[in-house]
Amino acid sequence: MIDRFRLMSVMLVLAVLGGCSSLPPGSEFPRTVSSALRATDTTQLGRKFEHAAREHGGNSGFRIIPVGADGFLLRMQMIDAAERTLDLQYYIFRGDETGRLLTGAVLRAADRGVRVRVLVDDGETEVGDDQITTLVAHSSVEVRIFNPFSYRGHATLLRAVEFTVSASRLDYRMHNKLLVVDNAIALIGGRNIGDQYFQINPDSQMADDDLFAAGPIARQLSMTFDEFWNYGLSIPAEALSGEKPSHAALNEHREVLKQESHELKASDIDYVRRVAVGEPYDGILAGRLNLIWAPARLVYDSPDKKKVEDGEMVGMLMHRAVADAASAVHFELLMVTPYLIPGIEGMRLFKDLRQRRVLVRILTNSLESTQVLLAQSAYMHYRMPLLLSGVELYEVRSLLGNTNGSGQTAAISQYGNYSLHAKMFIFDRQSLFIGSMNFDQRSMHLNTEVGLIINSSALAQQAAARFEAMVQPANSYMPVLRPNDGERSPSVMWRTREGGKDMEYCAEPARSAWQRIEANILSKMPLDQEL
Repeated sequence: MIDRFRLMSVMLVLAVLGGCSSLPPGSEFPRTVSSALRATDTTQLGRKFEHAAREHGGNSGFRIIPVGADGFLLRMQMIDAAERTLDLQYYIFRGDETGRLLTGAVLRAADRGVRVRVLVDDGETEVGDDQITTLVAHSSVEVRIFNPFSYRGHATLLRAVEFTVSASRLDYRMHNKLLVVDNAIALIGGRNIGDQYFQINPDSQMADDDLFAAGPIARQLSMTFDEFWNYGLSIPAEALSGEKPSHAALNEHREVLKQESHELKASDIDYVRRVAVGEPYDGILAGRLNLIWAPARLVYDSPDKKKVEDGEMVGMLMHRAVADAASAVHFELLMVTPYLIPGIEGMRLFKDLRQRRVLVRILTNSLESTQVLLAQSAYMHYRMPLLLSGVELYEVRSLLGNTNGSGQTAAISQYGNYSLHAKMFIFDRQSLFIGSMNFDQRSMHLNTEVGLIINSSALAQQAAARFEAMVQPANSYMPVLRPNDGERSPSVMWRTREGGKDMEYCAEPARSAWQRIEANILSKMPLDQEL
């Protein structure tokens, strides 16, 4: 009892001190400034796509990768193709099967003499994720951790205590997702590294999109990587552990990765063999899978986003650029976002669009499908005002009626653990945004993000077709206003289609009554700005 009382007392004191900021651990550790490969014509990829860009008027080439497993295969194949440089920037880099396979590919690239830089955020690390830091023992690999915790373990309570003490610093996260090879080709979008993000985990599938990009835009994306890599909050992994891992530790890790690769060959899905087949990467390079060449605009947040937001310095804020593009639509805005917490700014945007009779249709998660209950509870406040303004809402189901547009097979969908993780806006079906930014307050004001606005009706039409497939009644719930009898205040009901029959629910679809109760309790908490 006394120990518990002491712990609660300490927690109370820490909460009072919660606004205090501090420098991240390892800030004084010596770091070398580095940049992307300048002489891109020294690699096969560089020469190929420089020539192709000239043939297409200086535009860049793009292909949307909607299938989760293809996103994994393409990453493996792009890493295997690297000749000179390899840059990876991710919010999450899991140490699960796909994460370790990708780590093995990165190590093989380093063995070939490729310079490797890996930048990973520290906000959502789990046990095993630190396997990637073992690679710093290799002379060709550097790993940096963005805005790290001082405590390097994974005990939830201890991380929560440190977060409370240093909330003003640790609340600031790098949410970017980017892979660049030889400063010539890149992969950008919303996918993190991990089994659930590649939609191969029966327990959890996070549907998303990758965008393969080649040509001039790859060099611009490399520029953003360099900004973050050389920023003060990007701390070398060895500064946090106190020393570099030994070569013996690296060799031991290499053997573990090899053994796991052999074990995976005997699994139900042979990812190693599928990587060796070469698709989809070989198809893209050979032209069997066409690239769409179009002008594109890079939009991203400066690493100093907090200071830019506060007006302390000049920099980039991507949510303003995306909002401007949305405000300029003439007849239709389609939005895909896993978390929908528009805030005052977002609601003003939707109001302005609806006053101009612009059709606004949004696909987001349902209570049943969400992976983040807090975010869903905040969205609940906005659902009624959005419906009253004439916005069409669709909430994806966890058990899909069909797999059209889902990014995964029927076999994996049957587990009923589907969830939305994509971030895409389609403007008048003539252009689109794709990147890492959710339409929530955290992406707008607390996290750094990166994305592209591409002027291509062909890409926009492809994305719109996937949107239309996912909002079909068999795959989503459509919340609508219940007919008002004049005596009751407006309320919501959910329409869907199950087993070939149209259905209506007066209670919000959920995995259980307790989940619904929990969401309602959380909705009373004023946490919108954190979500």
